[in-house]
Amino acid sequence: MHFLLLGATGRVGQRVLTQALQDHHEVTAIVRSMDKISLRSDRLTLVQGNACSAGDLAGAMTGVDVVISCLGTDGGTVLTEATPLLIGAMKAAGVSRVVTVGTAGILQSREHPGLLRFQAPDTRRSSTRAAEEHRQAWALLAASGLRWTVVCPTYLPGGEAQGQFRAERDFLPDGGTSITVGDTAAFTYHVAVEDAYVGCRVGLAY
Repeated sequence: MHFLLLGATGRVGQRVLTQALQDHHEVTAIVRSMDKISLRSDRLTLVQGNACSAGDLAGAMTGVDVVISCLGTDGGTVLTEATPLLIGAMKAAGVSRVVTVGTAGILQSREHPGLLRFQAPDTRRSSTRAAEEHRQAWALLAASGLRWTVVCPTYLPGGEAQGQFRAERDFLPDGGTSITVGDTAAFTYHVAVEDAYVGCRVGLAY
């Protein structure tokens, strides 16, 4: 399988990259700074570029089977800029499958039907800016006609994969408060390889 990986230098993206290469898949990664990737493999193609560039995305899409995006908000509008460009590049190249990493804030609220968790009056978030970015990116994917999945971890401390966690479609598992970077990366990679949870958000927590 050939993956296009965005956000390969981030906490989740680095682990997804390592696992994909260990399993002998091919990976193309768009990175802004080549020296932030220490891994080297004849199955890894590093492309110096920007996920917010239509040309860079189109140029990296050749031969790709699945796109995995671990992009964060980067304190700005990266997701809302990159997502429509990614959708366009995928459609032009005939690539239909995309798995992204979002936030538990865009899952449905159990206590307030019709609202997302970050919109609920009992949210603990001091700012909803990042969650709104993720919401808009999800909305674009949901309307794209692509075969999408948004992985939505709750509080994300560092740590290795433990393998024992809960996943639920469109909601955060009841009482869940955290999940490690390692388990989030492992689940994201699994969803991409197994073609699971198509067309939904997936809440992750212990």
